[in-house]
Amino acid sequence: MTRTELADLYRGYIACLNRQDWPELGRFVDDEVRYNGEPVGLSGYRAMLQGDFRAVPDLHFEVGLLIADPPRIASRLLFDCTPTGLLFGLPVDGRRVRFAENVFYEFRDGRIAEVWSIIDKAAIEAQL
Repeated sequence: MTRTELADLYRGYIACLNRQDWPELGRFVDDEVRYNGEPVGLSGYRAMLQGDFRAVPDLHFEVGLLIADPPRIASRLLFDCTPTGLLFGLPVDGRRVRFAENVFYEFRDGRIAEVWSIIDKAAIEAQL
């Protein structure tokens, strides 16, 4: 897969998330996906994302930076949202926050097999 093909595939994945098109998620994510070193599988990954959307009803993934180097992607995702209750253990309670996630993916056979994610929690804390 070329860099352009991988980047296009990733953008398709992000569009799938933003549509909350859960039946289509398996097109992009491997059945045995690992998240931050832990095996979660496709169903666990889907459940995690669904929980994110429940906690953040206006959640929208925006790609701020994307580097494709097959079989890996490095992305800086930007968020501007209004979570309800707690967000990453912080009492956001309906306040609008802006933050970023630096996330790295490894693809196998055209699907995401590994995800390593780091959320900028300090940016959220500074806004509260």
